[in-house]
Amino acid sequence: MRRNYWPTAEWKAVDPATLSIDSARLSELEPRIISEYSNINGIVIVRKGYIAYEKYYHGYGPKDTHHVASVTKSILSALIGIAIDAGYMKSVDQKVLDFFPEYVPDADDRQKREITIRHLLTMTAPYPFEDWHEPLDKMCMQPDWVKYTLDMLGQKGSIGAFKYSTAGAHLLSAILTRSTGKSAREFANEHLFQPIGMKEIPDFEMKSFGFEDLFGKNVKGWVHDPSNYSTGGWGLTLSPRDMARFGLLYLNRGFWHNKQLISEAWILESIVMNPNKYGYLWWLREEDGIFAYSALGDGGNVICCIPEKDLVIAIASEFIMNPHDRWTLIKECILPAVKD
Repeated sequence: MRRNYWPTAEWKAVDPATLSIDSARLSELEPRIISEYSNINGIVIVRKGYIAYEKYYHGYGPKDTHHVASVTKSILSALIGIAIDAGYMKSVDQKVLDFFPEYVPDADDRQKREITIRHLLTMTAPYPFEDWHEPLDKMCMQPDWVKYTLDMLGQKGSIGAFKYSTAGAHLLSAILTRSTGKSAREFANEHLFQPIGMKEIPDFEMKSFGFEDLFGKNVKGWVHDPSNYSTGGWGLTLSPRDMARFGLLYLNRGFWHNKQLISEAWILESIVMNPNKYGYLWWLREEDGIFAYSALGDGGNVICCIPEKDLVIAIASEFIMNPHDRWTLIKECILPAVKD
């Protein structure tokens, strides 16, 4: 899908009616957010390239950034695609250990040698921890996050089984840096953020690794590990408008202002539905004939793209445990307002 309108720095909201959105139905959104989704700090709804709805809470505004947690993973997916298209890497089927020649696995550790970029992108590489019980805090206390993750990689389980891993996404960030000579933050600023009108993302160094340092307001810019690799699975701060810009880039299949920033083939490959309902660091959903793909982060941070409706919903949230599912809000309050 290619359009003639593109967001500018002064990306302003327009009358939802001009975008075939029922304003009366959309007005039901705010009281629902206040009553059931009170940790939402900002929401931007984009239809046909225009902002149809924008609202902020708790003193935040359009220029304020928020730690988007695992939404970072979907940003990294785009960067891997850009790097492969540019020839920095051969393909998603290149072996992970190709990028770490100094790391020598045990002779009998054959499974580790077979793991590829694709397995990291699709969360189908084995690790010794139980699914959804990854010891992220333990990784963050290591002097070398990459070695720690490589040691875990391929242990227990089998290649091809889904197991969600933030450490695996961090390996992708290290692979990107090993391939391009730039951190994920630097590469993103040059090849992704600046071209779509986002402000440059600054570097950020955490002084400690407590809860607030990992998930709270202390996180700014893009965090890096002790080896200066940008965190691959979390640690990026974005404004809701910038989240929406990124979603719109994907909705436009990588095309922006007459330039193909990410290949259409990469984006389509990234969101192919599969039994795991997980693409290349994107969550996939098909419900009631509607297909959506989303970047999801702890606390309820979301970039949801719904191609059939030409719709992007960006939600920035304060971290809390077990927030209400954002898809319910989208399905019950946003989609019914879209007329065609």
